[in-house]
Amino acid sequence: MAIDTLGTTVAPYPAPESPEVFPTPESQFERDRFRQLQHELLEQYEHVFPDMTAEKTVVIVPSLSMDKEILERVDGFVHYEERMLSLLMLLRMPRTHVVYVTSTHIDPVIVDYYLHLLPGITGNHARQRLTMLNCCDSSSKPLSQKILERPRLMERIRNCIPRREMAHISCFNTTHLERTLSVRLNLPLFGCDPDLLSLGSKSGSRKIFRSCGLNMPDGFEDLSDENDIIDALTELKARNPGLSKAVVKMNDGFSGEGNSIFSFEGVPDNGSTKRWIKENLREKLQIVAEAFNYDIFIDKFKAMGGIVEAFIDGEEKRSPSAQCIVDPKGFAEVISTHDQLLGGESRQIFLGANFPADSEYAGEIGMHGLAVARELAKHGVIGRFSVDFISVREGSGWAHYAVEINLRKGGTTHPNLMLQGLTIGKYDVARGIYLTANGQPRYYFSSDNVKSESYKGLTPHDLIDIAIYNRLQYDGSSMQGVMFHLIGALSQYGKLGVVCIGDSHSRANAFYRKTLQVLNKSTRQ
Repeated sequence: MAIDTLGTTVAPYPAPESPEVFPTPESQFERDRFRQLQHELLEQYEHVFPDMTAEKTVVIVPSLSMDKEILERVDGFVHYEERMLSLLMLLRMPRTHVVYVTSTHIDPVIVDYYLHLLPGITGNHARQRLTMLNCCDSSSKPLSQKILERPRLMERIRNCIPRREMAHISCFNTTHLERTLSVRLNLPLFGCDPDLLSLGSKSGSRKIFRSCGLNMPDGFEDLSDENDIIDALTELKARNPGLSKAVVKMNDGFSGEGNSIFSFEGVPDNGSTKRWIKENLREKLQIVAEAFNYDIFIDKFKAMGGIVEAFIDGEEKRSPSAQCIVDPKGFAEVISTHDQLLGGESRQIFLGANFPADSEYAGEIGMHGLAVARELAKHGVIGRFSVDFISVREGSGWAHYAVEINLRKGGTTHPNLMLQGLTIGKYDVARGIYLTANGQPRYYFSSDNVKSESYKGLTPHDLIDIAIYNRLQYDGSSMQGVMFHLIGALSQYGKLGVVCIGDSHSRANAFYRKTLQVLNKSTRQ
């Protein structure tokens, strides 16, 4: 075995003895083999996962396997593969190995930054159990596809696993690509079977919410084209003459980029609503994704299908979410709630989140999320996912509207994994509070969009030097402080992410404000 510049293990490229024969992608044979592997995951979960000292391997493939054109709208999307570096916290278990695969090389100083945070483990001990691999490919293809196109890399991954029966794959999201990768690596995948992904589409979400008896915006699902959109908008306006706006969503949009807002402003009240909508749809439909025009949006809607639903308005409106997990045994639980910070002209783009959600309703959001998780578990869904809501104050309480399910890890996953890895605590869903192992409450503010033109040119080394000099670090003794992610995107895009942990919401937000002040002062020309 060779050693890279960080000191992590690097396996040599092998020469396959003979070509391997695999099931045809998306064939029934491949599906059957995948389900056999998933049964092995259940055995691992029962006998290996609970043992902190068991020898096991996690192959992390942080592929954003999503629509190429939507993904390309996200600045520095390749560096979003770094968000799952939060899973390096698994190395605190002294016999756990991690194989982390990315599209491009990650600067060793970034990996070292994470390893130094590990509680109870030296960096050197962790490095010996970490293997970093990459495809040397920054194209917009999903990482899983890049790996599948490189048989020698797949063989190298296999050779890094001491015992296959003690290993599994962890991905950002699961599609047919991840299923094929699972079968070809002969490893189970801790994630949703791709055949169940329709349950988490915008249309599928509405059906699940209906099954759970949850309140949701008035609307229509399973729409397929422009005419369906016109019919749905017409019927919505007929049902609620006072409705001012509606939301049109692609089934598989990402971070709000598949949404648009339709304004009913100017609609006549002489009975010609449908004709007016048809004539004004192009003008009145505000596309969230900046690089999409009307024609691109409609073409993508036709390809994906989607929904139309009433725009929920209110003087005081929030966007909370519940993060859930269903384990391989089918047990569902809520692991966190957040208040999401949404931005953009139409306030549809995810910018960051406060954890936990407001104490006024965190318990309610958690229980609604748990109902959805239990319903999805009945269908065979496993893995992490989130349920998003819109909440509007009504008198002394709040009305909650379920709006979508994201059957994948998301923008609130990695901050929560970091918190759990650093404090070994647990979220109390009924009380809506997170307690560390010694019973102290903790809160955080996280964002993937700390961004400024003046930050461009800062290297990972520069950022860490600035953080150390200005005491922008996580302090293990107080279990408070600042952690950075998306560090690789900083120099080119002037963009990075932060998780600010404090013993109160105000303390966490104070860390965030200090971080911005320090970065702005340090980059002032």
